[in-house]
Amino acid sequence: MTDSAKPRRSALLFIDSLKIGGAERVTLQWAEWLLEGGWNVTLLTSKPASHDFYPVPSGLRRLREPGLLGSLDRALFWPLKLLRLRKLLRREQPDLLIGMTTLPSIKLALAAIGLSSRLVISERNYPPARPLAWRWRLLRRLAYPRADLHLVQTQGIAQWLHQRGLARRTAVLPNAILWPIPRLAPQLTPEAFVPSGQKMILAVGTKLHQKGFDRLVAAFAGLQADFTDWSLVILGIEDEPYHGVNQAARLRQLMGSASSRLILPGNVGNVGDWYKASDLFVLASRFEGYPNVLLEAMASGLPCLAVDCPTGPSDLIDSGVNGWLVSEHVASSDMAPPLRRALADLAARAAFASRAKAVRQRNAPESLRPVFLDLMGSL
Repeated sequence: MTDSAKPRRSALLFIDSLKIGGAERVTLQWAEWLLEGGWNVTLLTSKPASHDFYPVPSGLRRLREPGLLGSLDRALFWPLKLLRLRKLLRREQPDLLIGMTTLPSIKLALAAIGLSSRLVISERNYPPARPLAWRWRLLRRLAYPRADLHLVQTQGIAQWLHQRGLARRTAVLPNAILWPIPRLAPQLTPEAFVPSGQKMILAVGTKLHQKGFDRLVAAFAGLQADFTDWSLVILGIEDEPYHGVNQAARLRQLMGSASSRLILPGNVGNVGDWYKASDLFVLASRFEGYPNVLLEAMASGLPCLAVDCPTGPSDLIDSGVNGWLVSEHVASSDMAPPLRRALADLAARAAFASRAKAVRQRNAPESLRPVFLDLMGSL
């Protein structure tokens, strides 16, 4: 049988939603690569399309995770939801299942027990940094070793999975950089928010605690009087509550009387314009998987200061060569000294900005796509 006559293999990727975030972008990128590789691809999400931030690639089939009606949709009746998910998998009969992030991966692995589909699980953060409730830990212990492959971004995540007996086989695939960075809605111009003549420190993310915005804002609040020509911009923090916490209000409170120097435009779809307009990028995260925003900032030619959290920043930054790495110990006590050095050292910022652009080649989709397709095709 010729290659053109071979039946197309089918893949189903499962993630909670397509809200703004790195895991969601990678999910769509992998789906697009599979489509380009000749697969029939289905995307399964727990949340409806009304939650989407990103557009879905042409040719991608979309399904929603089966739920239960009304008051039955509770943790007590979770096994019934699992049975409905299993029924969907038996109907679809995909050759390949890909679970994205922890909870979808656990559900997918358990629902697929006894089915012929090959299973890939992809953790998108460093697992111990986000401890699971006891029930989910038990289910992860049952589910994860069933995967044919754990596809992760860093050796640190792979090592953690192996040491705990959660993975039989792992492969490391760093995130790809899409260059130029895609433009989406909403499009907000930096000039509309940042006063003319002000230099810009940029940070990006939606989760205050994980991204360490509290310690970044506290550090800048202590330095702003010495650097009056700088403002701090954080993209992704909205004014409405996030899991019951008004993150924007908390950050403004940390800035105190200098709150006007903290700029919170919210979510933007033209983040590339903000990288271009900035003078320094800071990743203050407590944990990551493989930080897309740091990758994008470096590709954009920004000097970058990053906390050496688990995992990812040290895979991108060679400290003192193409950026600054700050130890987690230093960052957790006081980020002000390393931030002061970065703001004061124009020569280092210029040198690091020039060298940072090398990630465009190292993390190019053209290099990573064939590796991904070979891994999926081998299962």
